[in-house]
Amino acid sequence: MELSELIKTSKVDHVLLSRPFLQPVKGTLCITSHHLLLSSRAGDKEELWLLLRNIDAIEKRYTGSSGIITIKCKDLCVMYLEIPGMEECLNVAKSIESLSSLESVRHMYPFFYRPKDLNLQEGWDLFTPEEQFTKLSLHTDNWRLSYVNKEFAVCLSYPDAVIVHKSVNDAALLTVASFRQSGRFPVLSYYHKRTGMVIMRSSQPLTGANGKRCKEDEHYLAAVLHPDRKGYIIDTRSTQAAHQAKVKGGGFESKTNYHNWKRLHRSIESGRILQESLIKLVEACNDQSNSTDRWLSKLEASKWLGHVKTVLTNACMAAQCVDREGASVLIHDSEGRDSTLQLTSLAQIILDPDSRTITGFQAVIERGWLQAGHPFQQRCASSAYSHAKLKQEAPVFLIFLDCCWQMTIQFPCSFQFNERFLITLFEHAYASCFGTFLCNNEKERFTLNVKEQTISIWSWMNRPCERKQYINPLYERNNFAIWPSVAPQSLQLWQGLFLRWNRSPEHQNEAWEQINHIMEYSRRKTHPTSTELSAQWEDPAGL
Repeated sequence: MELSELIKTSKVDHVLLSRPFLQPVKGTLCITSHHLLLSSRAGDKEELWLLLRNIDAIEKRYTGSSGIITIKCKDLCVMYLEIPGMEECLNVAKSIESLSSLESVRHMYPFFYRPKDLNLQEGWDLFTPEEQFTKLSLHTDNWRLSYVNKEFAVCLSYPDAVIVHKSVNDAALLTVASFRQSGRFPVLSYYHKRTGMVIMRSSQPLTGANGKRCKEDEHYLAAVLHPDRKGYIIDTRSTQAAHQAKVKGGGFESKTNYHNWKRLHRSIESGRILQESLIKLVEACNDQSNSTDRWLSKLEASKWLGHVKTVLTNACMAAQCVDREGASVLIHDSEGRDSTLQLTSLAQIILDPDSRTITGFQAVIERGWLQAGHPFQQRCASSAYSHAKLKQEAPVFLIFLDCCWQMTIQFPCSFQFNERFLITLFEHAYASCFGTFLCNNEKERFTLNVKEQTISIWSWMNRPCERKQYINPLYERNNFAIWPSVAPQSLQLWQGLFLRWNRSPEHQNEAWEQINHIMEYSRRKTHPTSTELSAQWEDPAGL
């Protein structure tokens, strides 16, 4: 199929474009295979260059002889096109709907994007497992690089090389993989140099209703623990959900079989609940009524900040186990591709100053999300506006970015990057001209030759002219762990993301003051002191 066949009308004159905080502009609208363009008559200036993949939903209505198309984007922007002629309006709408919902990855824009100043090879090999293992080897020799998953023979959502404990050979790994859902056996996520403890991730064990055991799995986890040391298994499902999974063939690690490992159930929402929370949040932020109380009521009903608090709280708990308890941690949910990655990545950022640099954070995204098998194509298929029936969409990655933003607010000098850096990652996760966030795992990217035929976002973001836009001028390297406060008065709505298109700065500031009042926030101080944070994290989980 040629994409041009989906274009019912390629060019329309006298189209009026209206966008937030900008003067309306009239010009010629052009539809290409991947973009919506509008050029005004004044100096042929391009007034709009919108990637069609960024369109989440469109709505159309007719007034007299013209039609108005409302375009709602995945980056949360809303714009309006007033098009003369009902037939032209209908054709434009049909073209946009068809081209913005392409299912074939090969038809997406990253496979056609070829800027002159970027090349295909650059950026793809910056954060390989081999490079990670080389750095790890400087501090410990207890781990090895395994190619048991070469050509994705064991696990489709793992890379071909993974870091595992040296006491476990590849034959044992194959057995362990068969005992873990989707073959996601425990692998190293982070090594804490100060204590020598580690954070690992995996999927749930397939114990089933009959309590099936796997000696190799038990020996693997036992080998990870230092003598006379304990470990924590953080299961991001509720106890009830874990037991329900056991009836269906899944399960959890029993105390009897996994000695010196303590299991903690810390329920983190995912899937439909998170997606509906995002939809309600954006609806609240778009409320144009003059009732601030109504807007705040909707905001609270979305429970978005509650989800942020839950994730950040459990990430801090995992970091505390490693840094203060001197214990290693294994984190998993059912599949180990969503809330598991939120916690492993955030715990690393809390503990590791390198992860709070631009390059280090890129490494966290690459290794802790992309190579770790987060299904970006499924989770980011739609944003907050789509009318399509929810399938596997969920703002898991956005919650992670929001948690990172919360930490940058509480520790403004400890992060090398700024808010714009995080927003850019959000935008490209949902719609991008780069291939980095395409597909759901490394196997799919390999099959589609993504790394050979598309450009990496890191090659673009690391160009000096681009990178300087992401620098935090207040940054001073902090070699200590940072302990973010999760108290209600410390968590804020991410105005720079959720309110950037629909509220003036003055309205944002006024609204946030009301949020503090309505939610009974007691802002005793702008930032908690280090003593208060230490007290807060003295033992939040009863460890």
